[in-house]
Amino acid sequence: MPSERVQRRIDRLLDQIDAAEAGGDWRSVRHLSSDVLDIDPDNVEATAYLRAAKRRLPSERSATAEPESRPKSLQDGAVRHPDGAALAAPETPTSFVNGRYEVSRLLGEGGKKKVYLAHDTTLDRDVAFALIKTEGLDDEARQRVTREAQAMARLGDNPNIMPIFDLGEEDGQPYLVQPVMGGGDVETLIAEADEGRLSLEMALRIASETCSGVDFAHSQGIIHRDLKPSNIWLSVNGTVRIGDFGLAISLDRARITQDQMMVGTVS
Repeated sequence: MPSERVQRRIDRLLDQIDAAEAGGDWRSVRHLSSDVLDIDPDNVEATAYLRAAKRRLPSERSATAEPESRPKSLQDGAVRHPDGAALAAPETPTSFVNGRYEVSRLLGEGGKKKVYLAHDTTLDRDVAFALIKTEGLDDEARQRVTREAQAMARLGDNPNIMPIFDLGEEDGQPYLVQPVMGGGDVETLIAEADEGRLSLEMALRIASETCSGVDFAHSQGIIHRDLKPSNIWLSVNGTVRIGDFGLAISLDRARITQDQMMVGTVS
């Protein structure tokens, strides 16, 4: 029988599964169900949800299945040198900020940050905890992280702008805390659509809400400078939110960009 604290965590995960199912996000249903079963292997609800998710994702292998072509270095959870010697797989942190943010799992990793699904124990809510990578991060890059948070904070609680819940440093690494966007980003949505095309209704709604968010940002003197599908996110209920204001500039401040420096995403 799980402890009361563990049961509360299971209940939170099950609530997230309900929301993901309502939004048709079966990948999240599958991942969250697996998280529940890691904690409580006999959980009937999670087992049923996992079976339903697998039925609706027939073209994808189970998260626990090992593809035949998968490198050996990934099959056993270890990373190996070319000579075959195994290294320990990197561990997922259990928490951040003196235990305030309890980590559930890694949501994803990009070129500049790792994002974890975490629970804010102070405010009792699930959040996306983004740990900024510090390799090659100079003073200007650190300014950019701070500028992102300041730009987004200036935009208040506009429904089409990704809010910042918290900002700080963990062992010398900057971090941002934001809401969990269960609908994923628009780039992934397009990639998974039939023939890479969204329905006209969905495309118009996403474009309209994105324009609304951009218009509000401009009215507050903030220019994004890197607007693209991977920086536009959807909540579980489909609300569009613009994120990644790391290259944003304020019209009432001097540019940090150097002469002849290219910014944004070239492609």
